[in-house]
Amino acid sequence: MARTTRSVIGVDERMSSSRAIPLGIQHMMSMFGATVLVPVLTGLNPNVAIMCSGIGTICYLLVTRNKIPSYLGSSFAFISPIIAATAATGSLSTALSGVVAAGVVFLVVAGIIKLVGTGWLDRLLPPVLVASVMVVIGVGLSATAVRMALNAATDSFVAEGALVAAVSLIAAVAFSSRGGLLGTLPILLAIIVGYLVSIPLGLVNVQAVADAAWLGLPPVQMPQFDPGAVALVAPVALVVVIEHIGHLLAVGEIVGRDYRPMLPRSLAGDGISTMISGFLGGPPTTTYAENIGVMSVTRVYATQVFWYAAGFALFVGGFCPKLAAFISTIPTPVMGGVSLLLFGLIASNGLRMLVANRVNFDENRNLMIASVVIILGVGMETSGVAIPLGSYTLPGMATSALAGIALNLILPSSPAASKAEPNVESSSS
Repeated sequence: MARTTRSVIGVDERMSSSRAIPLGIQHMMSMFGATVLVPVLTGLNPNVAIMCSGIGTICYLLVTRNKIPSYLGSSFAFISPIIAATAATGSLSTALSGVVAAGVVFLVVAGIIKLVGTGWLDRLLPPVLVASVMVVIGVGLSATAVRMALNAATDSFVAEGALVAAVSLIAAVAFSSRGGLLGTLPILLAIIVGYLVSIPLGLVNVQAVADAAWLGLPPVQMPQFDPGAVALVAPVALVVVIEHIGHLLAVGEIVGRDYRPMLPRSLAGDGISTMISGFLGGPPTTTYAENIGVMSVTRVYATQVFWYAAGFALFVGGFCPKLAAFISTIPTPVMGGVSLLLFGLIASNGLRMLVANRVNFDENRNLMIASVVIILGVGMETSGVAIPLGSYTLPGMATSALAGIALNLILPSSPAASKAEPNVESSSS
């Protein structure tokens, strides 16, 4: 197959609505499954979570002055704390007060970073560490993608699901290798192809679509303050801050901009989004790796597309239960197939960053940092192991990032060490 080089659509560029709308739908579909799963596991309402992801993304784009292309969906880091808070207090409403408090933690951290500046990031996060964390983000999600693709949430191999996943993956790769409109919509088109293949295999159940109403508002639930729930849920935001930084640097590497000066605004946008979600009965939000992967494969970075994606999510979750039910009928193997490509591209961009910054692996410190970060992070993420810290857990990505920071500070630099800075443009705050 001939190699096709597509032009890049930059962050500030605008497209016609006819072109931006399907791109926005593609981003919404990519985040849908994970965003719905969090409320299902915690007892919250899935439609409220979808609606809040749309509202939160709009708030994020406003706070970041429309400069950072990112989508905010439900955060997996808070699943256990919300369940624990609900069990301890006997009410989801009290657990929601912890969600609101988590948003406040984001804002406080954003304020502190705004005061002290972001120069410390250059010291703590050299290119070799940032690139390694990007590899962890992508490869660490591989187990999730493989489970979705090959066994569809069962304990054994499902041939029909694997076939659908393979067709979806091949379609995504084929479409992404094309130029023009097809090349910018590979994920959406692959989902459509996978869905059509799933129907004769009996993997699609549309009963929920028939039962859902065309128009209706989701059940909004207000938080009820409880100090115990706040103590259980809010501190997890500190862990998510580390993941947020990793995602922000990954986005910067993909689009070719240095977003480190905008970290306070990015965290503040996430904090406001989380607070709004908590007040409406939704889960905490965070930037999504799935959508980072979509940008990587399409090379469309325009924030305009994320406005459309957020608007669609707000409408589907907040006003049209039938559309939400229809999207939820997409079989898990379909999303698993496209996720194999999306998550792999995030990891590949980490490898590309190592090359672009000429990281010298003849230097022992670079070798040690990359080795420890990648193996520790990927191992913990794919095995599901997390470090318990009282009522909380430290996931693999955060643990490996902290380990890499420690090694970067401890290991001596050789005189011949590469002093190359990240190969990205500067973006003012």
